[in-house]
Amino acid sequence: MFASAATPIVRRADPYHDTDIIDARAPRFNQTIVATVSLLAVGLGWWPLLGVLAAQLALGLRFGRRYCVPCVLYFELVQPRFGEGPLEDSRPPRFANLLGAIFLGAATLAYALGSTAIGATLGLIVAALATLAATTGRCVGCELYKIDARIRGIRSHVLDRIDPGDLDTTVARAIVEFTHPLCTECQRLARDLEGRGERVLTIDVSRRPELARKYGIAVVPVAVRIEGDGRVVERIAG
Repeated sequence: MFASAATPIVRRADPYHDTDIIDARAPRFNQTIVATVSLLAVGLGWWPLLGVLAAQLALGLRFGRRYCVPCVLYFELVQPRFGEGPLEDSRPPRFANLLGAIFLGAATLAYALGSTAIGATLGLIVAALATLAATTGRCVGCELYKIDARIRGIRSHVLDRIDPGDLDTTVARAIVEFTHPLCTECQRLARDLEGRGERVLTIDVSRRPELARKYGIAVVPVAVRIEGDGRVVERIAG
């Protein structure tokens, strides 16, 4: 079932301004295009297409989604017909795009220098990973971002205590969730926890970015169980 093209779509997030969140279907649409073009480039020997893809990804990362052709196609043509999908943190797919741009750029350089085998290998790696992400939702670049975020979070600040003064209310024992108001996964987690009878206190990272920095929160949702003194006794999510 899809929305009529004549019916204005109701969006929770503006695709060009709410850039810390993205419709989860958009990266998969982008990966479909990357996979298709990469396979054509390697299979037919049209290797300059790899450079075009690399430049397109780089432009989108540097100047925003309006300069990303697959993004514009999705938000202007696909999303209005099928509606807005689940919203997620945009940082993992952005990191995946960065890796894609690097690999595609390296493949283009290899082809240009006459190293066809290396260029083809790099191009096929991108095509394979993009196909995996497009067909299954398993984004290797996104998972690498999350692993790196956890490592950076642990190095910058071990999340073993949350200052009760950073919360809007006093607590005896509760779960603190770092969230974003447009994050579908964050909302689902909060509902699940509350449905199990848990007391959930949320910290909106869009309103309190200083707390995200203070506690090393690089991706949402993150949820921890704390005691009354703010001591973290269990990590629930993230």
